[in-house]
Amino acid sequence: MIARNASVDLNLLTALDALLEEESVTAAADRLGLSGPAMSRTLGRIRRTIGDPVLVRAGRTMVPTPRALEIRAEVRRLVEAAHAVLVPSAPADPAQLARIFTINANDLLVTALGPRLVALAAEEAPQVVLRFLGESYVDLPLLRDGAADLEVGVIDSREPEIRTEELFTDRAVAVVREGHPLTTVKLTPRRYADAPHLNVTRRGRLTGPVDAALAELGLRRKVIATVPTFAASLMMVRDSDAVGLTGERSAASTARGLGLRALPIPLDLPTMTMEMAWHPRQEADAGHIWLRGLVRRAVAQAISAAPAPARR
Repeated sequence: MIARNASVDLNLLTALDALLEEESVTAAADRLGLSGPAMSRTLGRIRRTIGDPVLVRAGRTMVPTPRALEIRAEVRRLVEAAHAVLVPSAPADPAQLARIFTINANDLLVTALGPRLVALAAEEAPQVVLRFLGESYVDLPLLRDGAADLEVGVIDSREPEIRTEELFTDRAVAVVREGHPLTTVKLTPRRYADAPHLNVTRRGRLTGPVDAALAELGLRRKVIATVPTFAASLMMVRDSDAVGLTGERSAASTARGLGLRALPIPLDLPTMTMEMAWHPRQEADAGHIWLRGLVRRAVAQAISAAPAPARR
């Protein structure tokens, strides 16, 4: 047992954070600029300090222990707090900003906004790295835990203290392959309902607002499959007669780039409000203020470059 007054090397906290984030000794070493043997020795010291293996071998990968999972969020918060205390405030000049910003968003928004965000960041703050995280099938407090700096999309689950800002409103459109039977006729609610449908849902749900709107008309659609990402749905729609669903403003250009057609849905569907969200502890942080402005500029560019919505 470690004595209560034993000195602890706080560098181990940074190393532990990297190990828990990467779940790999090699990747953690690269992140911290250490050699593999040095990182292995550091992991040994961490294990002795907290009395837990932290990471254990599982086939060709390493997985965190239950204790490691339990402390991961707290370790991240402590590292962030230490960084805020020991590192000078972010410079007002983005050209001098050297940070990694983590953005949580679905794959469709990453595809639509990612290139503009990366290009703008490279121009304004060349030392900044943008790290995009995909959506999980469960809601996680990524902003509260410090695992993400910003969340972009439909913020349908949030902690009460989280700050949000509306970016734009979007509406759902149907997406089909070129030459699909629905592209040659007037799209009515019944024709739409009778087609085979593909649902995009990170939770595997079979129903949603479309089904509620159809039910009001006494109609019901047939969902033949669900997929967790928009990229997967667009690929499947391209090679089948399935009807997909996407955002008119956020993804129509992506669909067109794949040779797909976006069709207005003949139903009274609610609009989707796209927002960005962040934790209040970053409200006044100069670097985070710049990041939020970067997202606003990327969204404005994307919307101004988008062609007018198609109407039937």
